[in-house]
This record gives sequence, C-alpha cells and structure tokens, in this order.
Amino acid sequence: MTTAQEHRDRIAAEPPDQSAEVYLKWIAADMKIIRTMLTEVVAYMRDAEVEVKERMRRFTMYMHELHDIAYMYEERGLPVPKHITEEMERCDDRLRQLLKKEHEDGGTFDKVRREMAEDPENRWDHTRELTFKRSGLT
Repeated sequence: MTTAQEHRDRIAAEPPDQSAEVYLKWIAADMKIIRTMLTEVVAYMRDAEVEVKERMRRFTMYMHELHDIAYMYEERGLPVPKHITEEMERCDDRLRQLLKKEHEDGGTFDKVRREMAEDPENRWDHTRELTFKRSGLT
C-alpha cells in the first residue's frame, strides 16, 4: 500500500498541468487510501463495541459529567440546582433501562458475562444474572 506521504511526493514530482486522466488517477489513488483508512477505523470501532456499545459509553460519560457538575457546586458550598438533580434522576432511570436491555438474553453485556463465566480463575461470580428492582427511594 502506498502511504499518503509517498503519494504526495509522487504528485509533487509530476510536472504541473496534467491531463484529466492523470488527475483522475490521483483522485482514485486518494480515494483508495481514504477507503483503506476508513475500513481500518470502522474495524476498530466494531472491535471496541464487543465489550461496551458506543451509545452506552457516551451515556455513562454524560452521566459522570453531571455527577462532576453536582460536586462542583457542593465543593463551593452551594446547593446543587434542581435542574441538575432532576437530570441526574432521569439519567439514573435511563441507565437502569439501558443496563437491563444489555443484560437481557443476547444483549452485549449478557454475551460478555457468559464468556467471562467460563474462566475458572475469576475472582467474582459472573454466572449470576443482575436483577433490576425499583429502588425504595421516593
């Protein structure tokens, strides 16, 4: 495969004012490089989503950022605004819903848990299924 730098060097060595055919070949070479690189990136994304789906990762990052915002207020001795608390409550329920879905039969976390349960050297029991009950909080 030609690297992008080798491709640029070859183009720089070509005299200017080429025919349309030469320009089309350059474009085709560029598109091949882009397609190859994009295929590699998509493969990395798919591999990463075997453990945690991107949607779940982004949601938990958002939830964690809300948590940090609440602590920011508390650190300064200020009350956490109601809209932050209410959004954290919404995220709590949504996280429970997302976890429940991913732990159902065939969900991403169910598949990972089953695979992990096969390891005899585990420190923790991964054969148990998680239960999702409504909390007693009012």
